[in-house]
Amino acid sequence: MTIDKETVEKVAHLARLELTETEVQDNMKDMSKILDFMAKLNEVDTTGVEPLIYMTTGANVLREDVVKQQITHEEALENAPKHDDNYFLVAKVIEK
Repeated sequence: MTIDKETVEKVAHLARLELTETEVQDNMKDMSKILDFMAKLNEVDTTGVEPLIYMTTGANVLREDVVKQQITHEEALENAPKHDDNYFLVAKVIEK
């Protein structure tokens, strides 16, 4: 698969990125290198190799989930730029 300018611009649009022409060219090279590397990895014989799930054999040690500090509803709203009596007020981002 070849990476062209349109592909980079489409990915940038999906990621909400604005790229200069130089950045588009650099990304074309970088994405092509990534795909070349993936193609090279596909050539490796992995027959009998177990998939790696974790990098270490150690178990995750989790702490007890304990509430250390509680704030009131009013205290939570104190630092909000906009709020009413009960809720944070934010700009509408989804339209029907």
